[in-house]
Amino acid sequence: MIDSLFEKFKSLKVLVVGDVMIDAYLTGGVSRISPEAPVPIVEIRKRSYRIGGAANVAMNIRALGAEPILCSVVGRDDKGSLLAGLMKENGLSQEGICLSDKRKTTIKYRIIGNKAQMLRIDDEDTAELSVDEQSELLARIGKIIGEGKVDAVVFEDYDKGVLSKTVIDGIMEMAKKHDIIVTVDPKKRNFNNYSGADLFKPNLKELQEGLDNRSEVLSLDEIERLMREFAETMHVSKMMTTLSERGIAVYDLEKHLFFSQPAFLRRISDVSGAGDTVISVATLCLAAGLPADKMAVISNLAGGIVCEFAGVVPIEAEVLKSHVRKELDGSIIFE
Repeated sequence: MIDSLFEKFKSLKVLVVGDVMIDAYLTGGVSRISPEAPVPIVEIRKRSYRIGGAANVAMNIRALGAEPILCSVVGRDDKGSLLAGLMKENGLSQEGICLSDKRKTTIKYRIIGNKAQMLRIDDEDTAELSVDEQSELLARIGKIIGEGKVDAVVFEDYDKGVLSKTVIDGIMEMAKKHDIIVTVDPKKRNFNNYSGADLFKPNLKELQEGLDNRSEVLSLDEIERLMREFAETMHVSKMMTTLSERGIAVYDLEKHLFFSQPAFLRRISDVSGAGDTVISVATLCLAAGLPADKMAVISNLAGGIVCEFAGVVPIEAEVLKSHVRKELDGSIIFE
């Protein structure tokens, strides 16, 4: 049954819509302090570039065997050309990428000195897309959906302006018309704009910010209440909230089921990108027909696995499959 689940992944096509960016790493050594100001001087020895943001979700989906199509708006600039090269290098289609003459491509520079991050510089445009840019993106997505079977749409929001109520509503309408599953990894700006989604996955901080809940510590009962109330109000079929070291919680509106699972014990190296892995695995599990509680368990496992690696890395299908066999009771997950 485990093999059959991963075989189903290979037949799925997923649109990933959201903010795409480049993660740049400038790495070097520090041996002196600047005479101009009391700051360290990093002598750069290596430059590396990776695709990030929504592209990391696409990379996870591809690594799990499914076909991702990344849909976004980036600048028609040198960074946009770099992004195109990185997408090609990583086997990602560019058919969903729109180029804008008025928008810059987001790049985040991380300055690493003596193996420690010294500084991050964000060069970006976070304004909402123009009317023309929104129309072009919606037309591009409509063309992709119209030309071939799409099994799921993931909204991957980083609050950088690509997703707006107009864009979200347009895509949700297309998805409903074509019976396509919709999953959401939200941020605060559009938190309440995803009514009717099949899966809504905030982390606990995002859930509290989105609902203006200022409690410092929430019990599982309180988390369940927040998730249930949001799901009922927004007509969201399934809510899944990542709880960091406390694990994961899911609420199924249709079955009135709440389920939580502690985090798997891991030697944590870097939590970056774990949320991207969780939404990727959850989307594929949902599209493959797995129920909410089983989807949550395998997504929780996957999120923990990637935290063992330094940097943002996608989860490989064979790695996840081996951990499922090793750490989960197959009769429970895939009965």
